[in-house]
Amino acid sequence: MTFTARLALKVFAIVLITIAVEAWMGRSWFGSDGRFGWLELDIWSSSQSQRVFDPYTFSHILHGVLIYALLWLVAKKSSIRSRFIGAVALEAVWEILENSPSIIDRYRAVTIAQGYVGDSILNSVSDIVIAGLGFVLAWKMSVRSSIAFVVVTEVVLLFLIRDNLTLNILMLVSPVDAVREWQMVGH
Repeated sequence: MTFTARLALKVFAIVLITIAVEAWMGRSWFGSDGRFGWLELDIWSSSQSQRVFDPYTFSHILHGVLIYALLWLVAKKSSIRSRFIGAVALEAVWEILENSPSIIDRYRAVTIAQGYVGDSILNSVSDIVIAGLGFVLAWKMSVRSSIAFVVVTEVVLLFLIRDNLTLNILMLVSPVDAVREWQMVGH
């Protein structure tokens, strides 16, 4: 896949639409403190999901890898560029949904993200770009390497922050009190 101006414009349009929708929803550009930041490592901080990068950035790389697999299964005959645009659009839709009041409230109620206020627009844009990177990584890697990458990333996040994409989905969809209690140990 070569990145052409046309492909870049389509991605840019998706990102601009996401920015417009999130701004319309009242999302903050840089977080409640109003300052730009590159990195926030503390998942318990009020700046979590407000900066360009955070520990959950790795989950968004996995979004891209998993969306690549999904689109390979259901849209195999589509060009890689079309699937890439589809992946970016799917991640953008997720970012909008994730930052809706009902999903933010759900995160607060059933996950360890009790003080979660949603993503800043900056973080949402970063998450979309990172998922696109995950898609490209999956396209370049073998199936075996992609699976290994997902497993290693999930295990590393599990040990470093007691959270990962798998637990995030589990706790959002069907919360398990024992998992939440384990995640809260030491906090």
